[in-house]
Amino acid sequence: MRALIVIDLQEDFLNPPPLREQRSAIVRATQEWTDWARRHDVPVVEVRTVLPQDKLTWARNMREDDQPVVLEGTHGAELLAELDLRPDVTVIKRRDDAFHRTDLLERLHELEVDELVIAGVVTEACIAMTAASAYAHDFTVWIAEGAVTSGDDQAHEAALRWLKEQYRQEVVSPEELESRPGDSA
Repeated sequence: MRALIVIDLQEDFLNPPPLREQRSAIVRATQEWTDWARRHDVPVVEVRTVLPQDKLTWARNMREDDQPVVLEGTHGAELLAELDLRPDVTVIKRRDDAFHRTDLLERLHELEVDELVIAGVVTEACIAMTAASAYAHDFTVWIAEGAVTSGDDQAHEAALRWLKEQYRQEVVSPEELESRPGDSA
């Protein structure tokens, strides 16, 4: 079975430039993928970064720069208001890898998922780290065409190339995914 994993589509990540300029496009693409998932009985898993106010829980760069984002209880930690996600599962993370110290693996096993379609931000960080970790957990991974992005085009393209070459994780459209063998779609 497949699952759609939507990572970090939150106010703090999509408000600053240059991602602000890509916000409507990624929302539109992610909504299309979410609608596809609903039509094909594919569970939607929302993964959000939410950090406690305690600086000791922040990522190293946030502590060093004293520049936290997605703090618990703030507007910045909320899902984008214009995205109608209605997730089947929500997982809260504190680091780039959505599997790191979360119950994501257990939740996916409960759903009997063995293939992931990953959407969200940013390609060279949370998307790449989660996709590589998913490979280490023996999932087949697809990258949702149009629904992953970065503020750095070169880093975005390099990360997608790395995922394809290293882990055979291709960028696919819903139509391409439907033509591939799998338990869902």
